[in-house]
Amino acid sequence: MDLSLTETQHLFVDSVSRYLNSEYPLSHRQTLVSTDLGYSEAHWQTFAELGWTGLALPEAFDGLGGDLIDRMLLHEQLGKGLVLEPFLATLGLCVPAILLAGSDEQKEMLLPHVATGQLSMAAALQEASDPLNLHAIETTASTNDEGFILSGTKSVVLNGTGANYLIASATLDGAETPTLFIIPADAPGVVVEGYPLLDGYAAAEVRFESVQLPSSSQLGEANQGSQIIDHMIAHGILCVSAEAVGAMEVLYQSTIDYTKERVQFDHPLAEFQVVKHRLTDMFIEYNLAKSMCLKTTLLVNEQSPDAPRHLHGLKYLVGKAGRFIGQNAVQLHGGMGMTEDLMVAHYFKRLTVIDALFGHTDLHLDAFVNAPA
Repeated sequence: MDLSLTETQHLFVDSVSRYLNSEYPLSHRQTLVSTDLGYSEAHWQTFAELGWTGLALPEAFDGLGGDLIDRMLLHEQLGKGLVLEPFLATLGLCVPAILLAGSDEQKEMLLPHVATGQLSMAAALQEASDPLNLHAIETTASTNDEGFILSGTKSVVLNGTGANYLIASATLDGAETPTLFIIPADAPGVVVEGYPLLDGYAAAEVRFESVQLPSSSQLGEANQGSQIIDHMIAHGILCVSAEAVGAMEVLYQSTIDYTKERVQFDHPLAEFQVVKHRLTDMFIEYNLAKSMCLKTTLLVNEQSPDAPRHLHGLKYLVGKAGRFIGQNAVQLHGGMGMTEDLMVAHYFKRLTVIDALFGHTDLHLDAFVNAPA
């Protein structure tokens, strides 16, 4: 297994990093968080022009034909920049589902417009009754002469307020297993109530009040949605893990810089042995998470049978490392580490939310232990 990056990948990472450092300052991000949409449509369009939204899409749909490794490298940089635009919801969750199970007509209808930044999407999978189990679904769909009637409520829908289309799960005609549907966000009966998460990212509760859908809205085969949901979760875990790795690097590096500058008892904090030990442990946790993220991405990209177990291990390790690095970064920055004016608090909040997305550390540790070796 080759864990090294190509020259092209190194150049891509450098270009994304330089752009975000110069054009996406923390002060601008704080302004976007307070808006109803929660991000900038102008930025989304610019990112599309830079090729980011089409990076991992096939060339047949106006994409660049990159692979999963390329997408993870992008998400790592997005994590460093705390980018608010809906890469996770659109490219991390919905696009993989469409590529896996979408019809030719669905792919042609959606994917080129994602690549050009003309639309974004959201995955409406989670329900309040059992937020840790995306296969436990109370939303229902029933067939009629015109297609389907969809009714139910979804919670924590990332990018729910800005999405042009939703992918939602429901049980069809009383079946025990789910079916997925592609739904225009402006369809009659779709009610979206947006709110910010702890880290400022936009989410929403979405209600489907007897929404009439055409037969062409069904994504994949009837009652076969579980495989698609698992596929979406796998890609979602990879994306948020890469984001977390980027956020952890920023926290680790900024803490090193601060402890070298902050003087106590006539010495920089970084010269005290206990601080050296903490910084070393932060470095180890960060590198373990980064290595595991790259290895797991390669396994998923190769469709290895070891991939599912590694995904559980990755999500556990990222949650554990993110919490450790975030807490130590805040503590070593002192009281100002919790203020909104310093970036440390914002990164710690993002890592806290990432830990909760797609299952927390305890859930994935249990799944890892019980998965076939």
